[in-house]
Amino acid sequence: MSMHIAVIGSGIAGVTFAEEIRKLERHNYVTLLTRETGGYYSRPLLSHGFSRGDIETKIVLKSFAALVANDIAVERGAEVLRVDRQSKTLHFRKDGKDTPLSYDKVVLATGSDALIPPPFRAQASLFHVLNSLDDLVKLRRHRERILARHPRPRWAVIGGGLIGCEISADLAKTGDEVVLFHALPRLMERQLLEEDSHKLLGVLCDSLGIEVLLDQAVQGFSGEGMDLSVRLSDETVQGFHGIIVACGFRPRIELAIEAGLETRRGIVVNEFLTSTTDHDIYAIGDSAELPDGKLYAYVTPVRSQGLWLAKHLLGQDDQPWQVPSFKPKAKVPGFEAEKGYLF
Repeated sequence: MSMHIAVIGSGIAGVTFAEEIRKLERHNYVTLLTRETGGYYSRPLLSHGFSRGDIETKIVLKSFAALVANDIAVERGAEVLRVDRQSKTLHFRKDGKDTPLSYDKVVLATGSDALIPPPFRAQASLFHVLNSLDDLVKLRRHRERILARHPRPRWAVIGGGLIGCEISADLAKTGDEVVLFHALPRLMERQLLEEDSHKLLGVLCDSLGIEVLLDQAVQGFSGEGMDLSVRLSDETVQGFHGIIVACGFRPRIELAIEAGLETRRGIVVNEFLTSTTDHDIYAIGDSAELPDGKLYAYVTPVRSQGLWLAKHLLGQDDQPWQVPSFKPKAKVPGFEAEKGYLF
């Protein structure tokens, strides 16, 4: 008997799962629902989107038409409104029209949003984030407008984690001036040991010319247009043409909460990636919280989850998902971690 499997999300988790289940077996019906319209693209390349002129095309790995040709139904530009577990129906809005879709299984591959610290939320018009292809396009257009008026754009990047360091390095690579603000005393403290944090600081400052301000808790922003300031606790740093907030990620769990699924930081699943609340709903990728309390928001484990779940749903793997060996890596020119990475 065939199943209708609804996949919510078109990032690496959702697309990997959909393609793998199609590769293994053609009998079941697969629908992929996504808010995206430009195709399946590489999110890790977003933070390297300023130094390459062709990034807006090269970042797209596969068109949605190619997925449809592989017998995967794609509802692009669709916002899933809710999952009705009792009737096993999800509801989505597309082109202003609300549509129901029945399912046998749901795979939540909803990914994550950029984390915006609460003090910044009321000032959203003053800064950018870089979490999607649309965000990158907007930032590149803003940079073009800056260059039309100023010979050298000056950016404030808020957050010295993995993404903030990569964005800062890529902007500096283009020749832009960058000031990186980080609230803690060392960079990438979640991924690097102290010695490598110090080495990274040297690469950013000495090799790439980035000004790094550590132990600086940003209070907010002011200004307008291309005349922006960053407020610290004891001073205001002025003269920025653009501000990028890169303070981490926030799993998209709103659908799961509305559906009454167990959530903590992410959507709580068991060792089989099944919701602890509903055995017909699965979660993979950035939004899935495993029994160890971790979210494996890196390419290798996310792809592994998609491949494994396809086999599991077809009865081809009855063993729990195992975390693969993986090494997070900061893609900063001239930097190699000598002590390895933490997770």
